Amino acid sequence: MPVPKVILKAKRAQPFFGRHPWVFAGAIERTEGDPADGAEVDLVSHGGNFVARGLYNAQSKINVRLYCWEEGRALDRDFFRERLSRALHLRHDVLKLNGPDAGYRVCFSEADYLSGLIVDRYGDWLSVQFTALGLAARRTEIAEVLRELLNPKGIYLRTEKGIGKLEGAELHDGLLWGELPPADLSIAENGMRFLVNLAEGQKTGYYLDQRANRAAVAKLCAGKRVLDAFTYTGGFGLYAAKGGAAEVLSLDASEPALEIGRKNAALNGLSNITFEKADVFGHMGELVAAGRTFDVVVLDPPKFARNRAAVPDALKGYRRLHQLALKLLARDGILVSCCCTGLIAMTDLEELIAQVAVESKRDLQLLERRGASPDHPVSVTCRETGYLKCVISRVW
Repeated sequence: MPVPKVILKAKRAQPFFGRHPWVFAGAIERTEGDPADGAEVDLVSHGGNFVARGLYNAQSKINVRLYCWEEGRALDRDFFRERLSRALHLRHDVLKLNGPDAGYRVCFSEADYLSGLIVDRYGDWLSVQFTALGLAARRTEIAEVLRELLNPKGIYLRTEKGIGKLEGAELHDGLLWGELPPADLSIAENGMRFLVNLAEGQKTGYYLDQRANRAAVAKLCAGKRVLDAFTYTGGFGLYAAKGGAAEVLSLDASEPALEIGRKNAALNGLSNITFEKADVFGHMGELVAAGRTFDVVVLDPPKFARNRAAVPDALKGYRRLHQLALKLLARDGILVSCCCTGLIAMTDLEELIAQVAVESKRDLQLLERRGASPDHPVSVTCRETGYLKCVISRVW
């Protein structure tokens, strides 16, 4: 059977010849061949030239996700094996992340040219997330390829909130293949150990993207009083404690996450860290009112905006956090500003920090601009993969 075609409107093909993987409905003139949701289609320019092959989904705002710019190449098992092998080559042979009990991202969706597929490895288990209907429909085939390449004991499926509405994909968290992960599953990271809850933890179980940033911040914490806001299961606070901080206060609204954080502290023999359940905004305000000060303040909140309409309120949230942080920072303090809201650019974050510093009458110097760890690469043809910003500043 011939592969159905999706024909672009005039003068709309350039981004896709440039290998951007998302074809929104507004760029499409018509379809030929009546493709089913999840089916392979060829994207064709208005002039009839082949652009790329992708997977169709009329239920999504992204009508076509592109995967291959080689005409005639089927998106079959061999294709997914080649793509995942290439992703593993980066992590194993280039980055050398494949150690005992390692935790790292195996596949990062568009950044590894597999739009809609995220795979994380936690020791002998894989955590898999599908954010595209076309790949979700091929989850058994993809799981088989992952078994061949990584030989895990189990593969656990995690779902992203709202994916059913966005993609029309009916998915539920649970075991995709093999054995269930143990309750005490842990990974080794930079000489420390961290417990990972694949079934209930945020994202795919742990924030692997901050690995390098945590290590960078730890070097600045020796002998310091540290506040770790939105700590989740310990993250920056545990690294600071291991790095010789005089004391660490770690805040989060989730008691289950904090309980894992306390276990992580015990697992690493750390007693110079305290975990408190709190509304972070409210508790930071209480600390300001009480006259508390810190030498290092880490702000690592969850995503504040999932669509452009929510960006103004998100910026207000980041602004309020930074206002509180600067009131809590002692002279010659270190501010760590993290933002995982992809719709807010690094320049937006830096401008916000600068405005708050001027309003607060504090001198602030940007020391480092950082992103996600290198197992979360940024695709040059899909810059949206560079979602994580981490700015380290000195405040006087």
